[in-house]
Amino acid sequence: MDFTNPLVYGVPCFLGFIAIELTYSKTHDDKELYKWKDFFSSLSLGIGSAVIGALVKTVAVILVFNFAYELFNPLVDGVRTNIMGWQSFGYAWYVWIICMLLDDYSYYWFHRQNHMVRFLWAAHIVHHSSDNFNLGTAVRNGWFTIFYKPFFYVWIVIIGFPPEMLVVCMGIEALWQFQLHTQYVKNLGFLETFLNTHTMHQVHHAQNIEYMDKNHGGILNVFDRVFGTWKKIDQSIDIKYGVSVPPESYNLFIILTHEYKNIWDDMKKSSNWYHKFKYAFAAPGWSHDGSTQTIKQIRKEMAEDANNNLEVSNPKPI
Repeated sequence: MDFTNPLVYGVPCFLGFIAIELTYSKTHDDKELYKWKDFFSSLSLGIGSAVIGALVKTVAVILVFNFAYELFNPLVDGVRTNIMGWQSFGYAWYVWIICMLLDDYSYYWFHRQNHMVRFLWAAHIVHHSSDNFNLGTAVRNGWFTIFYKPFFYVWIVIIGFPPEMLVVCMGIEALWQFQLHTQYVKNLGFLETFLNTHTMHQVHHAQNIEYMDKNHGGILNVFDRVFGTWKKIDQSIDIKYGVSVPPESYNLFIILTHEYKNIWDDMKKSSNWYHKFKYAFAAPGWSHDGSTQTIKQIRKEMAEDANNNLEVSNPKPI
């Protein structure tokens, strides 16, 4: 059965909504929401990502998803059978819902690892490198994540879901992710209990220590809640968007590659090959000499300092 990727229809809508938000911001005293040079960099990155994505995703479906599906779901007496010995899944409505949930689960881990493994972060940082948060930022996608993203999802077709179904679910995920990048949608009430919402995604794009490496979810926030990465927005905190080590450039090549250069420079700081490996594949911020720290290390140190200060201000009686 053939399906059309929702992004085929989504891309023109993306451009239309960006135009509406941009126009609204410029005519309603919110002129700093969009900065022209930054916006054109984001738009150019988005166009490049769309072109490369169209080619790579076609190859991914043919070579990765279809190959895995055929290999692990062979025809047995004319019936497509998955690795558990069951008949592979069809197109019933409940199968679509299950596939969408599995896609959302895979997206969570794909997204989280992009923040926890520095070599993957070097590709994903492109999306976070703007200090603006708007619908233009939504299309500011790195060009290299596309090459490894399918491998986070291939297990879904291995257990029997049709490749074209998974591709449609991934497209729906991308549509939801796009519209999260606006500051004009506020609290959604009851929906905040299970959906990944606009304010939650603002937290995700913040470089405030309290917010970094939080809210990796796609459509749902349940996986963030279960695995301890969920964070509600705090209206008393002034959000600063972007990354702690920005590219400081509007040049596409620099934006796309600056973190790879940073990794290379850090690897040269030590002759120890284990250290070199850690600089590339440990969490961003890791260093062999403590000159820089990961977010987890910084938070641990802050918690220890806060605890020590509490003990000093409240001494135990002798």
